[in-house]
Amino acid sequence: QVQLVESGGGLVQAGGSLRLSCAASGSIVSINTMAWYRQAPGKQRELVARFSSGGTTTYADSVKGRFTISRDSAKNTVYLQMNSLKPEDTAVYYCNAISLVVTYWGQGTQVTVSS
Repeated sequence: QVQLVESGGGLVQAGGSLRLSCAASGSIVSINTMAWYRQAPGKQRELVARFSSGGTTTYADSVKGRFTISRDSAKNTVYLQMNSLKPEDTAVYYCNAISLVVTYWGQGTQVTVSS
């Protein structure tokens, strides 16, 4: 079992920045992929950024150059640094981890970008 706890969401003006954190606990040694997804009202959940085993990172086209995913292995934490935020980035952001063949989700953290 893996537990994921997100933090760092909030309200920010367009052009501002936020950093989301996702702390993992439990069977973390078996995690091979961690990612951030988001879901806006009325829309499907979508991948924002992914950190795969081997260090490969993947970003949605809509956030490339503005968002950065990183991790602190000592703290078992993954971060999402979000810069130049836009109103269309408003969504609930979810941390995701894949351990062997099981997918885990955090509870989500709200990010609201005002224009």
